[in-house]
Amino acid sequence: MTTSEETACGPCRRTVVATLSAAGFAAALTACGAGDDKDASEPAGAQEPDGDAAAEGSVLAATSDIPVGGGKIFKDAGVVVTQPTEGKFKAFSNRCTHKGCPVSSVSDGTVNCPCHGSKFDVADGSVKDGPAPKPLPAARITVTGGSIKLA
Repeated sequence: MTTSEETACGPCRRTVVATLSAAGFAAALTACGAGDDKDASEPAGAQEPDGDAAAEGSVLAATSDIPVGGGKIFKDAGVVVTQPTEGKFKAFSNRCTHKGCPVSSVSDGTVNCPCHGSKFDVADGSVKDGPAPKPLPAARITVTGGSIKLA
């Protein structure tokens, strides 16, 4: 093989490898999100709020809407609000720290991700069952009277 042939084919190999790598990455992303809703493939925090999403300072819920030992998911606002003990309210991102899937339920003291089974404690967002590597990030809320608002 001559030097000119190496130069002519070198980019060809690099192009093929780069194309296959990009295609493999795209296939992996598609496979990971298969069967999930469209938001599941987005990274945490990347969700664009809908037109009716709760704006900062707007009322999310009444305190009476959040069960003691449980919580409620506010998809449009991107948060889950919990009440671990009577009168104590916490808020966390609604995106699992494993693959960014939106959490789907709050039950038995945990916030639950349907994609890979991660569970987070309603009191502090810590991982109770993996594969999530980190706790749910805290979100800021204020509780005034009987209203819970995004801070």
